[in-house]
Order: sequence, then C-alpha cells, then structure tokens
Amino acid sequence: MRIHPIRTETDYDAAVARIAQLIGAKTGTSASDELEVLITLVDAYEAQHFPMDMPDPIAVIKFQMEQSGFTRKDLEPMIGSRARVSEVLTGKRALTLPMIRRLHSGLGIPIELLVGDDPTAHHVRARGKKMPPIRASSSHRAVAARLHAR
Repeated sequence: MRIHPIRTETDYDAAVARIAQLIGAKTGTSASDELEVLITLVDAYEAQHFPMDMPDPIAVIKFQMEQSGFTRKDLEPMIGSRARVSEVLTGKRALTLPMIRRLHSGLGIPIELLVGDDPTAHHVRARGKKMPPIRASSSHRAVAARLHAR
C-alpha cells in the first residue's frame, strides 16, 4: 500500500481506479484500510476541484413535487394560500422560516436545501421581520442539522 496525496488529475484517476479494485474488501484488512484512506483523499480532491453548488430551494421544491406527484394545492398547508404558493414558486416571495420548517416536515426536504446558498436569491423572514440573506455555510448546515434533530 503506497498512498500519497492526490495532486493531479492523473493521481486522481489512479486513485479512483484503485478504489474500484478494492471495493468489497473485508473490514479490518489492509485492503479495507487502503480503501478508506483513498476514499478520503478522493473526496478531498473532488471537494476542492469539483465543488458542487447548493441547488436553488425553489427547484428543490418543484423536483420533490414532481417526484411525489404533488400539485400546488398540496403545498397550501405548508406555504399558505394558493396565491402565496404561486408567489413562492415563481420567486416573487421568499420562503419564511415557518414555511421552511413545514416544507421540511411535509415533503422531507433537508432544511439546508431549503435555505439555499445564494444570498441574493431569497431572504428568509422570521416572524414578519426581513432578515439578512442566509448563506448555507457549514455552520448554517450544522445549525440546520441540530434543528432537524429536535
């Protein structure tokens, strides 16, 4: 087992190929240890070189609606009136914190996906007060995870 940092795309390709060979290694063996270390290295390389943006919260809601066979009417208990659902889905109205909580509970969408990470796209309102945009940073994800655990 000769493991070294993944610095180039060639290193990355070699590590991915080796992972494919090691998949299914028995736990506790040197092969499983190598697999675990390589996966960690590949994950770090991918996070640095192929970052993934958080999806738009409205796109997430629409996707979940499509997957679940929901209509706009099904969102009314979670968002409000038919007009409010329309405003939210067209981006004319921001999601409020209570809406986010109800959508999370009702549709099973993770809170961090509903908050989003584009600070200019949606301003979350808390009890009628306009709040500054929320970024889905790792600290916000941790807070969202703690809220979800409650």
